[in-house]
This record gives sequence, structure tokens and C-alpha cells, in this order.
Amino acid sequence: MLKIAAAQYLLSPHNSLEDFKISVEKWVKEASDNGARLLVFPEYGSIELVSLLSEEVQKNLAQQLSDIQNFRDEFIQLYVELAKKYDVYIVAPSFPWLETPDFFVNRAFLINPNGLYSYQDKQMMTRFEDEQWMVSTPKEKVLNSFDVDGVKVGISICFDVEFPDFARELAAEGVEVLVAPSCTEGLAGMNRIHVGARARALENQFYVVVSQTVGMVHYSEAIDKNTGMAAIYSTCDLGFPDDGIIVQGTLNVPQWVYAEINTKLVEDVRKNGHVFNFQKIKALR
Repeated sequence: MLKIAAAQYLLSPHNSLEDFKISVEKWVKEASDNGARLLVFPEYGSIELVSLLSEEVQKNLAQQLSDIQNFRDEFIQLYVELAKKYDVYIVAPSFPWLETPDFFVNRAFLINPNGLYSYQDKQMMTRFEDEQWMVSTPKEKVLNSFDVDGVKVGISICFDVEFPDFARELAAEGVEVLVAPSCTEGLAGMNRIHVGARARALENQFYVVVSQTVGMVHYSEAIDKNTGMAAIYSTCDLGFPDDGIIVQGTLNVPQWVYAEINTKLVEDVRKNGHVFNFQKIKALR
């Protein structure tokens, strides 16, 4: 059994880096106090740090990407310290990471309770990222998996969860839980992520965890409006809910959404379910 907390994360302005750190720790402490072992934050929650930059920079998308790099070491260190302090696994909010000069990727880190971490880069960029923000597809396609208390976890950042091949490859490598951190402007975008997440859960007969941003932001056009709902989905088969909904949050309300999952059910349904989606998809590879 693994208890997961998925954030409906309110993007807030901060007066200082210390204020940002205090805010993040409150979120982590709350989830830990409620017994969560894996904490999932959304895509681009790191853009809160833009609120610490000058108003001139806040109005310049390109300059934001450059200047936010000044915070990235302390950003990672914060989540490392909190993972160790609260003895939890954390999928940190994704960060527009300067990989090489003038080349940014959208990167999500998974940090374990020992403070060790690795990352997953977003594979498929939206039009806004491609055409306006210049956050790019990584030069090499690499899909990673992570161990969380013996459960194999994969990450599909936002738009990635709308494409079945990424989830299919991770499932074939043994992933039992796919997390989908996302940041969406309106209901249509939010629903595209949830429809994709539910489809991936159905196809691969595993769990999919969605974390999303909520709230209005004045300090960055990149995340100015956020519509979100956290959720955890499964397939619709033996041992799982008939609608595949493990839990859903309340739309646009800042909160953690919790569920305890049992990956033994993933193994069981793939062997003895009413249908064999996973087996048949795997055979197509």
C-alpha cells in the first residue's frame, strides 16, 4: 500500500525566498501529517519564484526564464531538505531548466527521503511553450522510472499524458503508477489532461495521479490563469471502482487530494481482469 497526496496547488506571490520556502514547507508538512508517503506537486509551480523578480522582468517571458535560474539550486535544495525532514518522496514542481545556453527544458525532479533525486523532462511541448516561451523538447528522448518504497513510478508532465506511447513504454518497463503534474489555463485544457490520464490508466491498467495548479497570477503571463483539479485514476475492472475514479478534488480549491493505492491490484487485474488491455498493448510493441 502507498498513500499518495496530489496537490491542487495555489500559485501565490512571495515577498522573499524565505517566504516561498515557508509556504512550501506548510504544504509538505500537511501532507506528511496526513500520512502521505508520495507527494506530487504540479507542473510549473516553480514559477512562483518569478514573483521575487522585478516588475520589468515579470513582463518579459524570455527574461523570466533566464533570471529564474538564479534560484534553481536553492529550489532543489529546499525539496531535498523537506524530503529528508519529513521522510517522504516528493515530485517537485517542474522547473524551466537551462540545459545548455539558450536551451530550456521543462524538468520535474523526484526526490527520495534520503535526499537523492533524479528527474524527468517533458517530451511533448504545447504551442505556448514552443512558440512563445521557448521551452523546448529535450534533445534526447529519455523516459525514466523511479522507486518509491518498492513501487515503480513514472512521470508524464502535462501534455505528455495525452500521448499513449510514453505511458505504454513506461508500463512495459514495469511502472505501476504514472504521475502527471500539469498546469492548465481553462477547463478545456484541464479536461484534456484528465481525459488523457483516465485513458492511460485504462490502457495500461495502472494508476495515474494528476496534480494541477489553481488560481490567478499577476506576475507571469506564462501561468496567469490556472484551472485545476487533482485526481487519482485507475482502470475500470476487478478490484477497482467501476468508473476508474479513485479520488477527485474540488475544482480550483487549494488542497491536497489523498488516496491509498494497492499495486497488488495492478498485478491481479493484468492477469485475471475482465479484459487484458495491458497484455494486448504490450504485444503490439
